[in-house]
Amino acid sequence: MLQRIAHLTHRRARAVLTVTFLAVVALAAVGSGAFGKLQGGGFDDPGSPSSRAQDVIDEKFGGESNLVLLVRPHDGGLDSPRAEQAGRKLTEGLRKEPGVTQVASYWGPGGSRLTSRDGTQALVLAHVDLNDEETVADVGARWTGDRDSVSVRAGGAAALNHDISDQVSKDLAVAEAIAVPVTLLLLVIAFGSVVAALLPLAIGIVAVLGTFAELYVLGSLTDVSVFAINLTTALGLGLGIDYGLLLVSRFRERLAAGDDTGQALLTTVRTAGRTIAFSASTVVAALGALLLFPPFFLRSFAYAGIGVVVIAALAALFVVPALLAVLGRRVNKGRLPWADAVRRADAPLWGRVAGAVMRRPALTALPVLAVLLVAASPLLGASFGVPDERVLPEKAESRQVQTALQEDFAGNATSGVPVVAEGRATARDVAGYAARLSRLDGVVRVESEAGVHSGGRAAQGPGQPERFVRDGVHRLSVTTRTAPASQEAQDLVRAIRDLPGPGSTRTLVGGRDAQLIDSKESIGARLPAAAGWIVGSTFVLLFLFTGSLLQPLRALVLNAVSLTASLGAMVWIFQDGHLASLLGFTPMPMDTSMTVLMFCIVFGLSMDYEVFVTSRIKELHDAGVTGREAVTGGLSRTGRIVTMAAGLLAVSFFAFGTGNVSFLQMFGLGSGLAILIDAVAVRGVLVPAAMRLLGRAAWYAPGPLRRLHEKAGLRENDADGSARDEERVPSGV
Repeated sequence: MLQRIAHLTHRRARAVLTVTFLAVVALAAVGSGAFGKLQGGGFDDPGSPSSRAQDVIDEKFGGESNLVLLVRPHDGGLDSPRAEQAGRKLTEGLRKEPGVTQVASYWGPGGSRLTSRDGTQALVLAHVDLNDEETVADVGARWTGDRDSVSVRAGGAAALNHDISDQVSKDLAVAEAIAVPVTLLLLVIAFGSVVAALLPLAIGIVAVLGTFAELYVLGSLTDVSVFAINLTTALGLGLGIDYGLLLVSRFRERLAAGDDTGQALLTTVRTAGRTIAFSASTVVAALGALLLFPPFFLRSFAYAGIGVVVIAALAALFVVPALLAVLGRRVNKGRLPWADAVRRADAPLWGRVAGAVMRRPALTALPVLAVLLVAASPLLGASFGVPDERVLPEKAESRQVQTALQEDFAGNATSGVPVVAEGRATARDVAGYAARLSRLDGVVRVESEAGVHSGGRAAQGPGQPERFVRDGVHRLSVTTRTAPASQEAQDLVRAIRDLPGPGSTRTLVGGRDAQLIDSKESIGARLPAAAGWIVGSTFVLLFLFTGSLLQPLRALVLNAVSLTASLGAMVWIFQDGHLASLLGFTPMPMDTSMTVLMFCIVFGLSMDYEVFVTSRIKELHDAGVTGREAVTGGLSRTGRIVTMAAGLLAVSFFAFGTGNVSFLQMFGLGSGLAILIDAVAVRGVLVPAAMRLLGRAAWYAPGPLRRLHEKAGLRENDADGSARDEERVPSGV
């Protein structure tokens, strides 16, 4: 198959490039609409009890309050004529806003519960669609800031989501403004030629535009997170660099060995193309594990990641060979003064390092392992959560409002735990259930159709059936004094769930803390299946690639070591708070979804480099050289490619660390660190040490599996990088 691709791209190079250009134009036209199809949020399991509770409340009661306007008079009290006039104007204005419902205000019926302890601040509550970013932005623009005699600030889940999305967009613009020019400069330095440095961009452009078109289609059919755009651009450029380095380096190597353009292209596609095919397969397998998780935030990264990997691999196998066929030896045009050094087929330094490691494998590997295990140790104390206002900088308005709600308001409506009871129940049943709820530790009051219960006492005030009963569904609002996302708040949710519902109803508990519990349980329950998929698929692919049973095991163990080290470092930084003042974030539990995402992406990219290195080692091993020579020669010929590719990709990820949203900082710094650890410590030291300790057993496979590999494994036609005489492509064909 690869040989046929080589012949096609050589003989029909201009036709391939013409078709590619037309395809890119079409993909760009379709993909330009992707941004309007994507959504924010997506961190919750749609099938969880908390999500079902929210669905019932949205359907039957028009939703819970998720937009909070915090009002403070400039002078005088809340009931001064000027403040009251401004408050009523704000309340009535919100009621007239399209897309805004369920408006409740201090300056309205029952508004006394919407005031701070000291009586200097008041709340106006409303409900908007969390995905309706435009409505939230319009409300903020029209009704917040200094207005008349009051200042108004927006908070709540709707404003928080808007602020996170807005800040992430700004952070990514800054990150790309840093990463793109630095990457382009490093590409020119790495290739030593301006023309050659532009080839990875061809892969990246095709991959990014193709994936945008894919996201447009998927976004029209299902929920897709807007954050998938971030992975598309970073991974598209990163894989373009990886695959471009591999192809151009091999093509130059064959030209330097005396091959003509046709023969060099054939050997390049058959050897480097095979590596790219397996490399892409391992990355796709790792990202495929994200499809097992219910939150569409994670599934969206699988959609984007798998799409960009597949398209990048196809561009590398078809577009770059066609460009190389047209360019020929002109690929070295625009040579820079250091061009001769970077065009060498080998990197003696990496060969010498590998040789030194193989002479004393235990002495060199054990200190590296010790450092990585120490770095991994903070994982033992890791705790996990979901994004909240703390991911934003302290100056963010929605975070300031949330802080004020927690510190200045006692048991306000925004800290309520919504409970819905579906089934048959009388008002007396509901009253008894509300009384039991009000006795739980941490509960301030319970509002229901039976009135307001507090401390188990009889209902106070008249009931409000029109507010709390719809179509046989009973709603209760449990107001608490617990801090959001705290262990006490989570324990309270569990206690509420343990209470039998009123009458013969089935209860569902929603709210922020219930979503936190359900999210952790949903992801945790599927982690074993995801890990099993990653391990199993990677093992099979690496066996088909190497024909060995021990090589996949060695790769999986070393990958696990480097990944746990980088994750442990992120716990030490972002949960324990080291470097918090330098990076400007608030320490908090690790983001569950972002941690899983980082694991899958970095695992796939690490296997990318594993395949790069192992491919050359196997070539030399199959050619009959000794084990030590195969390893030192393989690392000598791939060390520069792997370190260049890892360094360039790490720049893209590290640029995220300049942002102001902590989970984006964690993802960028963690991914960049993991890539560098893998490229330097694992490929440079642990791989040659493991190969030396395994010896001949490194390539062991039982007879039946060897025969299976001969039939199913994608094999190169030659071991030394040159083609057989009968397969040589005539010059000028």
